[in-house]
Amino acid sequence: MCCLGRADMISEPLLHKMKILVVDDDQMSVTLLEQLLRRRGYSHVMGITDSRKALNICATFDPDLILLDLIMPEMDGFALLEALREDGSESFLPIVVLTADITEEARARALEAGATDFLVKPVSQAEALLRIRNLLEVRRLNVVLENQRAALEEAVRERTAELRCTIAELQTANQRSQSASAFSGA
Repeated sequence: MCCLGRADMISEPLLHKMKILVVDDDQMSVTLLEQLLRRRGYSHVMGITDSRKALNICATFDPDLILLDLIMPEMDGFALLEALREDGSESFLPIVVLTADITEEARARALEAGATDFLVKPVSQAEALLRIRNLLEVRRLNVVLENQRAALEEAVRERTAELRCTIAELQTANQRSQSASAFSGA
C-alpha cells in the first residue's frame, strides 16, 4: 500500500502539467471545474462553452483529458464524442462525460460513442478528482509506451539498415574473393 502512494507522489507533478479541456454550455459549471482543478494543482486547464469550437481547440490545445457535458445546444456531447473518436488517432484520449442525464440509455450511448468514464451531476468533487487523476495517469503511461514503441521501431529500422549494409559488404567481399580464387586458380 505504501508503495502505491509513493508512486502517486512521483507522478503527481507530471499529471499537474497535463492539459485538461472542459466543454460545457453552462459557464458556471466550466468556471467551477476550472477553479477546482487549478486549486488541486492542474496548471493547464481550458474551458469552453461553445461545443462547436471543441474540435478546433482540441487540434491546437491538444488536451490529455476532456471533461464533456452531454446536453448542449448546437453540437451535443454525443456528436462531439463521435467526432473526436472519428479522427483516427491511435493515441489514448480519456473523455469523462459529466451530465445531469441519469438514464441508462444516456450512459450506454455515451460509453458506446467513446466516453472513457461517466459522472452524474452534481458530481462529487473527491470522486471527480480521483477519476481525473487516474485517467491522466493512464494517459501519461500510454504516452510513455507510445514513445518507447516509436524509439524501438526507429532502433530496429537503423539496425536493419546497418545489417543490410554489412550483408552487402560481405557479399561484395565474397565475390571479390571468389574472383581472386578463380583468377589465381586458372
